Amino acid sequence: MSPDRKSKRQERRDKILQQEKRNRLIMIGFVVLGAMLLVFAVIWPLLKPIAEVSAVDPGTHPNAKDNSMGDPNAPIKIEEFADFQCPYCERFHKETEPLLKQYYIDTGKVQFVYRSMGNFVSDNIARAAAAQGTPTSAKTESQDAALAAYCAGDQNKFWEMHAILFGNVLGEDAGSFTDKRLAAIAEKANLDMNQFNSCYSSGKFKDRVQQDFQDGQAANVTGTPGFIITYMVNGETKTDRIDGAEPFSTFQQKLEAALNAIGTG
Repeated sequence: MSPDRKSKRQERRDKILQQEKRNRLIMIGFVVLGAMLLVFAVIWPLLKPIAEVSAVDPGTHPNAKDNSMGDPNAPIKIEEFADFQCPYCERFHKETEPLLKQYYIDTGKVQFVYRSMGNFVSDNIARAAAAQGTPTSAKTESQDAALAAYCAGDQNKFWEMHAILFGNVLGEDAGSFTDKRLAAIAEKANLDMNQFNSCYSSGKFKDRVQQDFQDGQAANVTGTPGFIITYMVNGETKTDRIDGAEPFSTFQQKLEAALNAIGTG
């Protein structure tokens, strides 16, 4: 075999080896880049600065106890099933709740209770995924906000947290209620942070949030906010409901009718 032919074969082998080496380096580069992106995706949320949390004047809440306010012996009880990310719930909180409080809660005619329907969205996601054969344990910021609110209730600051949560919504699952931002909101509510962090991280009220959702379903609440009005007439329990962020006049009409039926209008 001539030296020239041998050198050409060697050149081809060298080129093949060099190409294989380049391919391996490219593959290693892709693997390293993928690993770096994965690490970045995990670490970035921890390093990313949170949106500023605004202070909110929560107002006063008579006979506040956990998630209820008003006289526990009031002739009428209203349960609100709501979601801290729901724009209609926010509208009710800002426009109607203050008037309801002024004319009916502060005057001892109504006891008002907030219940969470924060599992509404995640339940729909889970149902859709199950129907497609891909079960999921979907979790939303609404659930986390409800957990945080009940942890605040542990310190009898539910309504302070309630006001600041509604005052700091950025949009649905848009980072309003990440773990870090909920902690910042809890600080604005002047909570004992050691107690709050322990309560929140343990998921202490996870079952309670789920029970709220199930009770709302049992009451045929299919959207937020939904309100169940309960009162007694001659020893018989009566119920009424309001669906959606109706104006104060709608509540006034329903409540006056209930008070007249009770005999205290």
